[in-house]
Amino acid sequence: MQNPNLLNNPLLISARRPAQLEAFGRLLDVLDRLRTECPWDKKQTLQTLRHLTIEETYEISDAILRDDLPDLKKELGDVMLHLLFYARIAAEKGAFDIADVLNAQCEKLIYRHPHIYGDVQADDEDTVKRNWEQLKLKERGTATGVLSGVPTSLPALVKAMRIQEKARGAGFDWEQPEQVWDKVQEELNEFGDEYSHGQADKMNAEKAADEFGDLLFSLVNFARFAGINPEEALERTNRKFISRFQYLETAAAANNERLADLTLAQMDVYWEQAKRQPPQPEVRN
Repeated sequence: MQNPNLLNNPLLISARRPAQLEAFGRLLDVLDRLRTECPWDKKQTLQTLRHLTIEETYEISDAILRDDLPDLKKELGDVMLHLLFYARIAAEKGAFDIADVLNAQCEKLIYRHPHIYGDVQADDEDTVKRNWEQLKLKERGTATGVLSGVPTSLPALVKAMRIQEKARGAGFDWEQPEQVWDKVQEELNEFGDEYSHGQADKMNAEKAADEFGDLLFSLVNFARFAGINPEEALERTNRKFISRFQYLETAAAANNERLADLTLAQMDVYWEQAKRQPPQPEVRN
């Protein structure tokens, strides 16, 4: 492939288009043959592919977090195959084919970017996102609520972010980050009060759980104002913890020590050593 810096040139991007279209057509041809000749591919349905697609999507996420571009290329190919597979199955049912999918997506993108394809003014990201959400709501009709487009099966942290983004698109949002931080402090205090009472009272324990949910929601809100993706931030912390804990295990074993025999203070010595170690590349199983 050409130098990526050169590919920023629109003329060179266009020059790659025939090769891209040829590769896309080749994948369609491969899928057609697999669907008609391979026993496994012939048996697949929308339902049997669903959980595999979810797994492949998480593998894309992992590759991005590791900044592993070679692996990302592979995982994108896997997901691309799944997308074409869904369209192939739908075509067999007489519903739509991949051309319908791509044309519908083009029309949607053109419609939702009136600042590019129309005469709407949008000079910043927030305006673009707000227009996008308003146009989505208009597409669904007045009988559909603003939050109806948030998938119910999203992980809770991601769902909180999407709920807040959609509410913002409708104009329901805080004005300043300071207001959101004050709300975080308020929720933290309310959780602390309920938690202290909940130690001896089951009813208060349930209230403490409610307040903890409110606290998390407000933290997601503040992360949004701070330009932080809370899901990605938490995953980076998860990976950092795993790396440091694995160092702790390895270092203890090198000294013929078992974690179960160490005091917390002794383990903390290894933990502080782990914090000073350079980040290690993740090893995939």
